[in-house]
Amino acid sequence: MSRVRPFAPLLLGVGFTLALFAATETEAQRAAAGPPDWPCVQRLIPELAWGTIWTGPSPEELEQAWWVDEEVGRVARFATSRATSEEQAQARVREFVGSLTEEQDEAEVERRLTLLFAGLFELTNRERRRTIEGIRSASRAQLARLATISAMVDELEERRAEESADAAELERLSEALFWEQRTFQQRQQALPAMCEQPYLLEEKLSRMVRTIMARMP
Repeated sequence: MSRVRPFAPLLLGVGFTLALFAATETEAQRAAAGPPDWPCVQRLIPELAWGTIWTGPSPEELEQAWWVDEEVGRVARFATSRATSEEQAQARVREFVGSLTEEQDEAEVERRLTLLFAGLFELTNRERRRTIEGIRSASRAQLARLATISAMVDELEERRAEESADAAELERLSEALFWEQRTFQQRQQALPAMCEQPYLLEEKLSRMVRTIMARMP
């Protein structure tokens, strides 16, 4: 026997989802004052400024690129890799810092620590940019999906109003709407965790910087 998914609760669910998304979007824009495709309550900061987390020598005045120092390059890339846990990253930075002994020239120690910061900062900033673009892309997809759901609701209502409405067609449209709504809700629930990622990257960098600064001459 054919089973038709009840349509009235489905419409209520869609309406609730639309209202929830609109409220979330409005709250995020009010708090973040960001672009329309920024769904997070956290304020959008596209780029980090090194001066907000680093009080050592300016990395812009270094005469050598950080990756030219092979050891510094290895540490920076390992510590900022997606495959590296924060514990592993911190341990690798501490190991490098600990290798700079008291007997070494202070100017050289300062230079290499600044190089390490420059590498960590650049690679973290690069990863943040990718993460932020991923969030904005997901938000744009949700806005498009929301428009699709709205159009599907309108179509289903129009079909149901027809005297010659086909039950099988109504069931097909109802099923498609249900899955589209479910996909929307699942993706929406994932957004808060995505929004945390830029902040977590910044916090990870800040903790590594504190380790470096503790050894600065």
